Amino acid sequence: MLDEADLQRMSHEERAALARTLAEMEGPRLVAPLLAGPVLTGGARGQWRRRVLIGTALACALGLAAWVGWLAVTLPLRYRAGGWSAAWVGFDLVLLGVFAATAWAAWRRRQILILCLVVLATLLICDAWFDTTLDYATRDFWFSLLLALAVELPLAVLALIGARRLLRLTLGRIGGDAAAVPPFWKVPMFTDETAGSGYRDVFRPAHELEPGPGDPVPGPGDPVSERQRAAG
Repeated sequence: MLDEADLQRMSHEERAALARTLAEMEGPRLVAPLLAGPVLTGGARGQWRRRVLIGTALACALGLAAWVGWLAVTLPLRYRAGGWSAAWVGFDLVLLGVFAATAWAAWRRRQILILCLVVLATLLICDAWFDTTLDYATRDFWFSLLLALAVELPLAVLALIGARRLLRLTLGRIGGDAAAVPPFWKVPMFTDETAGSGYRDVFRPAHELEPGPGDPVPGPGDPVSERQRAAG
């Protein structure tokens, strides 16, 4: 069994690796202290918003799947588009604005930088996709492909890595150790509508739900569970 002296003799990299291993094994228990602070207790209105969000997202996914199938069999291989310059100039202006917002957030060290990086990565991936697909079989294709592989996609990857790192640092600052933050798909939302493990739980009040597989199990007198029961 490791004691404090053994931990002191370990290098920083060894302690970080040990913390990551413990985070994988004890994820729900490690994130429990993060939930000891204030939670967003929206009550019935918050639960209604969550149900609307889930229902809308599922309906859009199903509708989009049907739409993609219809487009795949009906769209022509070539099409003469109107407003070509407006579409690309408008897109690049939006991309310019996001680059500027990202630079400002990084300069001012604001938490909105995480959101800016995610939006920036999304736009860069979209830019690479449309550049290469719309220039296919034209003389500009190889330049667009080179631009996508050498500039746009690497910048998008760096932006996503930066957003992930900043989010881990933020959660680590709250919980006390960034290295002990488990993977994000194991971290529950910091609200009172996070419990439950099945789709039927969407239509049940939060205080009636059993904790899901990835949710921390509150102990007796836990302040979060008490606030959840009061909100319900």
